Amino acid sequence: MSEVRREGYKFCQDICVPCYDTDASFYLKPAAFMDMAQEIAYWAAQMLGFGYDDLHVHHTAWVLSRMHFHFADPPQWRDNVTLYTWHKGPSGLFYLRDFYLQDAGGNRLVTCTSSWVVIDEQTRRLVRPEEMAHLLSLEEEVDDAIGEPAPKVAMPRGAEPELAGEHVVTYSDVDILGHSNNARYMVWAMDALDYGVVSTRRVKDVYINFNKETTPGTVVQLFRLQAEEDGNPVHYVEGRVDGKAVFCVKMVF
Repeated sequence: MSEVRREGYKFCQDICVPCYDTDASFYLKPAAFMDMAQEIAYWAAQMLGFGYDDLHVHHTAWVLSRMHFHFADPPQWRDNVTLYTWHKGPSGLFYLRDFYLQDAGGNRLVTCTSSWVVIDEQTRRLVRPEEMAHLLSLEEEVDDAIGEPAPKVAMPRGAEPELAGEHVVTYSDVDILGHSNNARYMVWAMDALDYGVVSTRRVKDVYINFNKETTPGTVVQLFRLQAEEDGNPVHYVEGRVDGKAVFCVKMVF
């Protein structure tokens, strides 16, 4: 990867897709895109003066709450691509940030919108946007990679999902905030589906909500449900701790 650079209000980074971020068909994995997006988001925020170090001084931190990304034509191993991101300002309790991944010809391969919150590192409570206005002002108009903010996601009402297994949060799941990293939930969700599904069908859209953090030693039960919406096969995976949803993801194939 190259260094993150600024182009107007957007920040970008050139990437050659590595083998460890692709599946058996050589396509970029959904969780790998989330890793890329998270890293450039941290750098972009840092360069604007509201990154990890800036918030940490105030005992606060960014936490990803919702995400929607669309795989129009996912890149493959060894493809040279450029990842773009930009901050879109506050929306209710959230701060919005968009991304897109494009090839050398300017074609957008993956588009994404995300919703973030700021938490108090000590109490783990939300910090309201007005309390952070001195750091997070937005001075110019910006565009959208995806027009609508990432929606709320939950298991369909009345559904009876099946238990697909459970996951114990361990060392490999935990990030710098001491909880499970957002991309790990996507790994668990993909692993909860039948291999014959995820290995032969390409994901078109992923909608994911992070409802509550999980920490080392937490046992997360994984429930799955297959449905059909608008003629497309849809898979839901929900992680529960003590019967309460800690995350839910909707994948459209």
